[in-house]
Amino acid sequence: MEKQIENFLEFIKNDKKLSNNTLQSYRRDIIQYKKYIEANKVNYIKAKRVNIENYLQYLQDINKKASTRSRHLASIRLFYQFLLRNNIVKSDPTEGIHSPKVEKRVPSILTSQEVSLLLDQPKNIDLKGIRDKAMLEFAYATGMRVTEIISLNIDDVNLEEGYAVCKNGNKQRKIPLGTMSLKALKEYIEDARPVLIKTEREDALFVNINGRRLSRQGFWKIVKFYKEQAHITKDITPHVLRHSFATHLLQNGAELKAIQTMLGHSDISSTQIYMQFQDESLKNVYRKAHPRA
Repeated sequence: MEKQIENFLEFIKNDKKLSNNTLQSYRRDIIQYKKYIEANKVNYIKAKRVNIENYLQYLQDINKKASTRSRHLASIRLFYQFLLRNNIVKSDPTEGIHSPKVEKRVPSILTSQEVSLLLDQPKNIDLKGIRDKAMLEFAYATGMRVTEIISLNIDDVNLEEGYAVCKNGNKQRKIPLGTMSLKALKEYIEDARPVLIKTEREDALFVNINGRRLSRQGFWKIVKFYKEQAHITKDITPHVLRHSFATHLLQNGAELKAIQTMLGHSDISSTQIYMQFQDESLKNVYRKAHPRA
């Protein structure tokens, strides 16, 4: 089974042009399934629908959320479809199994005043403060996901034109940057980043104090630190800044389609969750609607 898992991962990596994070998520899901069926003495080639259903029940019994169980099922289904196409199995044991119903939660958001309070915390009196200011302003200005932000290279931002290019797999989108974000980013790129990096070969936009690409954990810690500095009681994560970005644009009159484009949602239903809060054309929408544009 190990060989087939590696073949499967190699196939979806090349066929679907997935990010490394998504690929590792598939790997973890399939390996966990492998451990379960081996512990229950089930041959993966001979697995039946009942075995998959038992596995999903097991995940529920160990308190895995519906969204997690749904993702596991999707990973296993894709794996068996790969095996079926390669004539390794005769049927897909996941056929007819419905994904656990996932309730769409109301995203947590900050008010414009809370955002201003948070973003005003980093002080440009040292290298770290200049970087943190630029990073938080950038996160709220673009609504990018954490992984997208830490994956950015220095060449992905255009200070002259005022935009950032976000690459996700084989897709990319151009996101406008507001005045405040551009100002903070320019100061970071000109004054702080050249001192932080240890080698000219480093191409990461945001780097840690050791001059290497910032990690997800590093990003989260920075957000948490300034939340506490601002004495904001709400739980703030980098994703809350993304939710706040979308909600504030919507509240200020931006069209849903424009927000969908900036967030990188392939399906507008993902963007419609923000309805419960009341290119050049994209740039104009941004300028009119973003609180810090």
